[in-house]
Amino acid sequence: MTATATQNPLDRISYGDLYRRWEQGHWRATEIDFARDREQWQADFSDFERKAAVWNYALFFWGEDAVTDGLSPYIDAAPLEEQKYFLATQQVDEARHAVFFNRFMHEVVGIGDGRVASGLEGIRPQLTWGFEQVFGRLETVCAELRRDPSAPRLAAAVALYHLVIEATLAQTGQHFITSYLQGRDLLPGFRAGMENVEADEQRHIGFGVKLLSDLREADPEVPHAVADMLREVLPWAIGVIVPPGWDERYLTAFGSTFEDLVEVGVNSIMTKLRSAGMPLDELPGPPVFPVLGDPRERAERAKRLLRCGYIGEKTGPPSTDPDDMRLLFETVATGLDSAAAAEPGVIQWELTDAEPWHIAVANGSTQARPGRVEDPRLSLRTRFEDFVDVVGKRKDPRRLLATGRLRPRGDLRWVWRSRQMFPPL
Repeated sequence: MTATATQNPLDRISYGDLYRRWEQGHWRATEIDFARDREQWQADFSDFERKAAVWNYALFFWGEDAVTDGLSPYIDAAPLEEQKYFLATQQVDEARHAVFFNRFMHEVVGIGDGRVASGLEGIRPQLTWGFEQVFGRLETVCAELRRDPSAPRLAAAVALYHLVIEATLAQTGQHFITSYLQGRDLLPGFRAGMENVEADEQRHIGFGVKLLSDLREADPEVPHAVADMLREVLPWAIGVIVPPGWDERYLTAFGSTFEDLVEVGVNSIMTKLRSAGMPLDELPGPPVFPVLGDPRERAERAKRLLRCGYIGEKTGPPSTDPDDMRLLFETVATGLDSAAAAEPGVIQWELTDAEPWHIAVANGSTQARPGRVEDPRLSLRTRFEDFVDVVGKRKDPRRLLATGRLRPRGDLRWVWRSRQMFPPL
């Protein structure tokens, strides 16, 4: 195979090129004309469409402000000056995006008094549980990066910011919004601003993918750090677009379903990781996104896990429907790195408020089935609701152990020797 055939396409993009594109792509958030937008907002949108649009756009406004505040430790941690310079341009871009959204919210929607702080306070009730989890993690990631600007820590931070927040969430949402507005020829000022935001974000994402690729080549721990971060935040990311009260008209009113958006997001992050040399389903350790199927099937199953109360915001007791429980335990089984099991064995769940289930673990495979088995390697006695809260990262299993709400029996040495099989707490 020739050197040309094996060359990484990212090698053809330099950090200097990305900086040059920034200089060539200037636009002014303060000069966008919203006069026609104000007329159409009142005349061409129904009451519900205005309500749904505010919910959609509010997530962008808050997110742009949050990432503006959070970029400085990325700049400090970047190993090359050229990377630092580009990240400085990205911080300017994010501030410009926040100014653009604040202007629209104030001048068209009527939220806030024109000050950014006032606009943010006005949209705060629109934020979803998943959104707050993802952006709360961004805050802690920035603090961690200040303390430890190592390559693995920077790679984890880039995976969260550039791949999850920008490539999976923002890029998907931008396309969703602009497609609808273009189709109906609505909000020309807002639409022009969103198209500029999209162009900026494409440049940011390209930088993030290249930086991840370079960090991976420099430090073998980078894929592990990326895997750990994605394993933690992807269940939250899926919950970002859960509409108020699960009223899916907040999405379908603008031409897309929940499944459509998740499918696009899954495709996006898979493509970006593959380009960075770290395919999603080949990252080290237990599977990062243990939902089976192609991107559409993964979207459908992820939605069902959310609706059943197994992941996402806790709004009531989880479903105990047998088919729903099958999906849950199949997902848990998929999430185990069975190749790391010391020996084959069976994990039995003795559930005090639901029917029992077990997972058979062998080298390279797992299988979930309802019912009990004789002599399981490990038996876990707990409430189904507590178990679900552990799966959804809403409860710490160590606390359940300490309070007696989770009682393990069996070969605990096997558990210890097989500990790499389980996702990190």
